[in-house]
Amino acid sequence: MTENQSLNFSTCTGSSKEKKKGVYVPSAYLNHLEMLNLVIDNVLNGIMVTDPSGFITHFNKPYGQFLGVDSKEQIGKHCTEVVENTRMHVVGKTGVPEINQIQRIKGQDIIVQRIPITENDKVIAVFGHVMFTDVKDLENLAKKLCFLESKVKLYEQELLALRSTRYTFDSIIGVSKEIERLKDESLKATANKYPVLITGESGTGKELFAQAIHQASTRRIHPFVRINCSAIPKDLLESELFGYEKGAFTGAGSKGKAGKFELAHKGTMFLDEIGDMPLAMQPKIMRVLEEKELERIGGNTMIRSDFRLISATNQNLEEMVAEDRFRKDLFYRLNVIHLHIPPLRKRKEDIIPLAQHLLKQITDESDCSDITMEKEAEQALMNYDWPGNVRELVNVLERTLSSLEGEVIQLRDLPFYLRHKQEDPLVTIPSYLKEEQSKAERKAIIQALKQSSSKSQAAKMLGIHRTLLYKKMKKYNISLGPD
Repeated sequence: MTENQSLNFSTCTGSSKEKKKGVYVPSAYLNHLEMLNLVIDNVLNGIMVTDPSGFITHFNKPYGQFLGVDSKEQIGKHCTEVVENTRMHVVGKTGVPEINQIQRIKGQDIIVQRIPITENDKVIAVFGHVMFTDVKDLENLAKKLCFLESKVKLYEQELLALRSTRYTFDSIIGVSKEIERLKDESLKATANKYPVLITGESGTGKELFAQAIHQASTRRIHPFVRINCSAIPKDLLESELFGYEKGAFTGAGSKGKAGKFELAHKGTMFLDEIGDMPLAMQPKIMRVLEEKELERIGGNTMIRSDFRLISATNQNLEEMVAEDRFRKDLFYRLNVIHLHIPPLRKRKEDIIPLAQHLLKQITDESDCSDITMEKEAEQALMNYDWPGNVRELVNVLERTLSSLEGEVIQLRDLPFYLRHKQEDPLVTIPSYLKEEQSKAERKAIIQALKQSSSKSQAAKMLGIHRTLLYKKMKKYNISLGPD
């Protein structure tokens, strides 16, 4: 490049109007170039710009300081005269960028970038930038990034632990074919986002399966939100599920409240005892499931919530649908993947493995020594029908351990009704007695209602409060009778 040519790329300063090589340059353009040179000079690392042939047009002060030369004097020189091992002129010819390349200068390896600048598909300049003046700087950065990546993984694990469910598939204990089949079906359910309906008697472990599905799915780092539809009064259920805006109703919080559906965004919503969902609430639940949109009470903004629904019940929803006590469309929406957990009496082979697992769990929590069980005691557990399922088994083991002397559970250590059946199978068992008591209680309630003019009078006749009478009428499915 000639001296005159180099003038085209030198710093432009002077009056508002100035001629170079016969070209009339406006002051606004001069200010723009001045700003560009100031920016380049204030970049901490070296910057060099060449034309396609390799002649230097821009050379910032930090690069001059690094090389020990005057930056202004390098303008117009060929890049190979100034920087050893440079390839700026090569990139100018090939038009192929060279990113994060190692270049040896003054006896040390540095990291550089060489980027072609094009206009109308033609290379008009090459931009060179020193990223690191020493490869060790890059190594240190790599170590810092590795350290930060490890911290991110640690925080992710902590978040997972905080938000994770208590139970996993490893928590589901059983050797029966039914349990193995259920675990296989549940594992398949983790690969999709379809609604799951879990049915089974009380105490069979429906929530355990729900949590295991959530924990094994991609939603595990997001919330598992549980609500028991039978435990919340129907007047409060809507605000619990949908939330409310401030001042939506008397007693509403001053800041409003997010509902369970909203909190379950990207996670799993578990509706326990779905059979007790009020009939008037079911169309609203149906809409949320179909649209994945909801509106807080007193609000006017639609809120999106991407949740996976799992519901559970110990009631027969098909019978409830036939009796118009549960919406048919909601039942079909819930019952996409159906898991039915059989009661413990129908999978006897699971009783002893479950008992051993629960014993270890109880003793670990109590910091006690390991407890074993003799064969006669195990046989007594096998012979019992367990109407309360796993929940009753836990109760029996805790009662036994509370009074156990020694480290071996023997037949005499078990509750009386379990021992009694083992010793004398001809004696009537308590579960049968309980059934007879229920029949007698139901008969007494019906007779009291027939002989009374009101439910209050019937309750007095039975010697119970009217509220308890309502509960027992619901329990035994007795029509309301007199008001």
